[in-house]
Order: sequence, then C-alpha cells, then structure tokens
Amino acid sequence: MKIKGFSFAAVEAGVRYANRLDLGLIVSDVPCVTAGMFTTNQVKAAPVLIDRERLKGGQAQAILVNSGCANACTGEQGMEAARRSSLLLAERLGIAEGLVQLASTGVIGEQLNLAAFERGIPALVEKLDADNFALVARAIMTTDTVPKVAEATVLVGSREVRIIGMAKGAGMIMPNMATMLAFVLTDARINFPELHRCLAAGVERSFNRITIDGDTSTNDMVLVMANGSAGNPWIDGDCEADGKAFQSGLELVLKDLALQIVRDGEGATKTITVRVQGAREEHEAERLARTVANSSLVKTAFFGEDANWGRILAAMGRSGVKFSPDKVELSFGPVLLVKHGMSLGKDVEAEATRVLKEKEILLTIDLFDGKACAEVLTCDFSLDYVKINADYRS
Repeated sequence: MKIKGFSFAAVEAGVRYANRLDLGLIVSDVPCVTAGMFTTNQVKAAPVLIDRERLKGGQAQAILVNSGCANACTGEQGMEAARRSSLLLAERLGIAEGLVQLASTGVIGEQLNLAAFERGIPALVEKLDADNFALVARAIMTTDTVPKVAEATVLVGSREVRIIGMAKGAGMIMPNMATMLAFVLTDARINFPELHRCLAAGVERSFNRITIDGDTSTNDMVLVMANGSAGNPWIDGDCEADGKAFQSGLELVLKDLALQIVRDGEGATKTITVRVQGAREEHEAERLARTVANSSLVKTAFFGEDANWGRILAAMGRSGVKFSPDKVELSFGPVLLVKHGMSLGKDVEAEATRVLKEKEILLTIDLFDGKACAEVLTCDFSLDYVKINADYRS
C-alpha cells in the first residue's frame, strides 16, 4: 500500500522489548494540511499535549510513533523526552520541529527510553521508502494480533484521490472521540476547516461507535495528513459534491479500521453489532446501544453462547434512557426472541443460541417509541481477555 508523496520507515529500537519493530515514521515530501482528534480522558499523555498545541497551525509533515511505552503520567520528564525526540527527528529531516507529530502507545507510567530514540531515529530516516507502509502498521502494535490497514479511492472533480490508513488497538477501547492510534494519509487538496469537519463527522460515525471494554486511553488520537499531490479541485466548502466525495472515501477508511479493531479485540471470539431502533432520538439510541455493548454480563453471555436476553433488558434499564419495557422486541440475527418485553419461549431461545455460535452477530433492539436508530460495534469477553490484561506489563 502506497501513496504519492509519502514515505515510511520502521526499526527495532528497543523502546521496551528486544527484537520487535517499535519505532515508526511517516513523512511527507511537503508540509501537509493536517487535522487531528485526541482523547477526552482528563489524563493525557505527553504526545497528546504536544500534538494538540502544534496542530493549532493546521500543518504537519512527519509522524513519529513508538510502541512499548505510552509516555503518560510521566510529568515534565516525559514532556521533555517527547520534545527531545521530535527535535532529533526534525534536525535529521531538516524540517521545523513544529511540523512533527508524536504518538506513543504501551505501558502507562514509565519514562520514555530516550536512548532508543537516539539510536533509532537516524536509522529511521535512512530507511524511508514509499513501500514501507506495512512496516509502520506493524511497529505500532501492542496486544494487536494483526496489523490494521485500509484504503479507498474516490473521484474529486475528474481526479482520483487516494486515502490510506492504519490503526492499532485491541484493548482499552471506548474512545469518546477517536481511537487508540490511527493515521490516515491522503493526496487530496483540501483546506483545514474542511479536513477537520470531514474528520470529526467520520470519527463520530466510526471510532465513536465501537467499544471493546469501556476504557478510554490516555493516548487516543487520529491524525489525517493531506499533501495535495492529487491535483484535484480544492475541497474548500464551495463545491458540495467534492466535499461529499472526499467525506465518503474518508469514512470508508475510518469505518474499515474501526471494524478491524473490534474484530481484533483482546481475546475476542465474536464481533457483535448492537442496533437500537425505534428510539425517540439518535443520541438516546446510541446511549442504549453503548450501555448494552459495554455490559460485562452481556459480553460474557455472548462468549458462552447463552441467549440470556434478561441481561440485555437489565443493561438497557440502567442506561438512563426512558423507554417502555413492555414494548421492547429483541432479535439475535433473524430470530425474534423477545416480544412485548417477554420471551417467546424455549424453542425460540434454542434457535437464538444457534445464531450465537456465529462469529459475527447482529443484536437488534426495537423500542417502538420513534424513528431514530444507532449502532455500536463490540465483541465478547473471553477468558483470554483477563489473561492478557492480568500480565500486560510483563
């Protein structure tokens, strides 16, 4: 996977572990129009604090990312280490330090291994190549079992515009803005207000609609860099069709990456779409769906392939959304299990249990209170989720 005007590199720098790619670099030939969204967690990692300040100018040219250490809860020492790493890179690339975006993922509370950056950055710059996209996607992995990449091509005017992206994330996933780490690159010509608008709308319909465990990370971010090399008519809000074309391509990439994150949830064996329909307002439907999707009892029932619909109704009841329990219908796939808030019988439950043996499951909840609907993607909780997170730092 490649895109005109961008190059990539990844090395084994030894940030935390030996013999694994853990330091990645994305560089544009020219400064890019760049938009970002960041974690809403009050505890923010050093890279997040630095990036938010730098992106006030709406430009970036490089992304330096490491795995193994989150550089969160590390105080002024962590901030200084982050700044030092970006200065080292800027000097090597011959660009302004303010054009470097930083990203870190890994263990919270440990100081950044600056020596690894001092060793790794020269090698990164030397290895930059347009064909190394996949290596960076591997370098950002922590508990991920597979790299996550996506691409789309759309027509803006008469020009083809490419959009490619990578993401990492398998646990600590319920972003309230983006997701763990996601980097999207495009050759589109687009101004900052339009890029930020498209990103915010796309994130709301993709990364904001997934949850694995209900936890929001200290390091969540999504960055989109546009270098303009496609030569398309400027996307600046004047032509609605051009804006919609770009938006559709961006959302395709974001939704693809979001789905891959859920499928790769820590220890997950099933991907579940919780669809709430017949709500009064979309935000109420989304809140209900998210409450059900985050319920540990619901998620363990899916793992156990137990059509325990009572847990779903109970989760709905604590969502804070008013609804009429005696109107509710629940379906697992095509099997209607609950009507008027009551079971349709053991035979139907047996049919629903067969649906739960599938890898991808649709849970539909109908409130019969209105026309609004929303979907949230989640996964089951398995024994492996506990094992992975019980010894994450070892």
